[in-house]
Amino acid sequence: MKRDFAALSAQSFDLLICGGGIYGAWTAYDAALRGLKVAIVEQNDWASATSSASTKLIHGGLRYLETYDFKLVSKSLKERTMLLHAAPHRVWPLHFGVPVYAQQRLNRLQLKLGLSLYDCLAGDANTSMHHRYYDAQQFSAHFPMIREDSLKGGFTYADAQTDDARLTLELIAGAQTAGACCVNYCRLVQVLEVDGKANGAFVQDQLAQNKQRIDAKQIVFTTGQWLTKETPSNAWCRLAKGVHLVMPALLSTEALLLTSASDGRVFFMIPWYGLTLLGTTDTDFKGNVEQVMVEDSDIDYLLAAANSYLKTPWTRSDIIGSFAGVRVFKQNASTTPSSSPSIISRDWELKSASNGVHYAIGGKITSSRQDAARIVDAVCAQLGISPPCATQDRPFPWAPQEDFMAWCARISEQATQRGIDAESVRWLLRRHGVRVVEIFQRIEMIPELAQRIIPALPFIRADLMYCAETEMVMHLDDLLRRRLPLLIMTKLTEEQLLQIAQWVADGLNWHGTRRTQEITRCKNYRSMR
Repeated sequence: MKRDFAALSAQSFDLLICGGGIYGAWTAYDAALRGLKVAIVEQNDWASATSSASTKLIHGGLRYLETYDFKLVSKSLKERTMLLHAAPHRVWPLHFGVPVYAQQRLNRLQLKLGLSLYDCLAGDANTSMHHRYYDAQQFSAHFPMIREDSLKGGFTYADAQTDDARLTLELIAGAQTAGACCVNYCRLVQVLEVDGKANGAFVQDQLAQNKQRIDAKQIVFTTGQWLTKETPSNAWCRLAKGVHLVMPALLSTEALLLTSASDGRVFFMIPWYGLTLLGTTDTDFKGNVEQVMVEDSDIDYLLAAANSYLKTPWTRSDIIGSFAGVRVFKQNASTTPSSSPSIISRDWELKSASNGVHYAIGGKITSSRQDAARIVDAVCAQLGISPPCATQDRPFPWAPQEDFMAWCARISEQATQRGIDAESVRWLLRRHGVRVVEIFQRIEMIPELAQRIIPALPFIRADLMYCAETEMVMHLDDLLRRRLPLLIMTKLTEEQLLQIAQWVADGLNWHGTRRTQEITRCKNYRSMR
């Protein structure tokens, strides 16, 4: 992946996309595959906001059944099934436990009905994804960390998990391979018009600060929370903040879906790279979209919610990392400003302004591919063409073109021969897919690159170096937060940051004061969260 700001002015584009999160990435990928001339710009790094701050799930949304949002659940479950097949390295099954306690809000029968409907809406013949019920003793064996008093039993069901930042990155890489011009750290500063219709934009290189014009027949904003800073899109949006804490590993490889004792909201405890994600909150957000912070009240809420279930309570000293993101909801006539964000639909809408600019409002990661296909359909209609969607059932750019389990076994053996530990191998395959052989080549030349970056986490030095040099990394936090999640999974010391910066300095041409600047930037990023 190469960044080329100058290429934005080298040709006229059919479509300019502003916003490099998951919706922008899918739109660019689909449009480029359909043969459109595409440019996508992102003012920060790819997936630098909400698309790297999700719960990392590809799921139907079991809790949306309570608000009777059957259409969204069905749509999302069908996408889940498709993504599990099209991207087995990027999207993988994850089982969830749902405990049943005496006198809880939803009893066993209600949960049974909901989970049966969930299975039915999925339309998946794979019974391993269907729900099951266990008595209290059996359920405790699956989830030994939760309290057993008043436990009647529990259900398990399956959804899927992903690495949201790498999902977005793979799609950007795929779009670039298909011919799209993809530039991060490039801010759209002005939409240009002729006779009241948009025909391009001025953009600014955030690295060199120079500006240039992009000519484009169609423009789409997929900027998420930044839509509230634009007219007219600010009138169409409502924002809610979601916070996650990174906590120590629990005694289970499966996740838990739980409800908060204080307000009945659903939250999750999810295994993640050997640790646990705890979240999310769901509160109205009216602050500065440039600075979304984890606050003390968010931490108190999540710890209290978790500790009402855990045998051994967590404290603030157990918190390893945290992150916050902002979701965009479309304003809905059926809800009021005082309505809880939790009851607002996660479905999306495409709005068009009088100058022809399109705005994607709302949505969720799971359904983003299908929504992006509709965006491209709308763009193509304006261009007077009708190429079909190019992403339905299409294998991902880095997906192996053979049986996934057989591929994993074969590649894992090769990795072991190169001295990579088993846990790091498992995640390496999920992070890079077929590109993992290029990482092996680096280890063959320098065997010590098979060593872990941090002993407690399953990431090796060759992975770090490969990401730094091939994945459009402009800053150290791009590398340590989104290419790898180190900044939220361990409390890196200044010495560790310095060592990492030294490892990647030659490949990124960072020398002298540049390394110091990048370390300071990482420390500032961490202090804001």
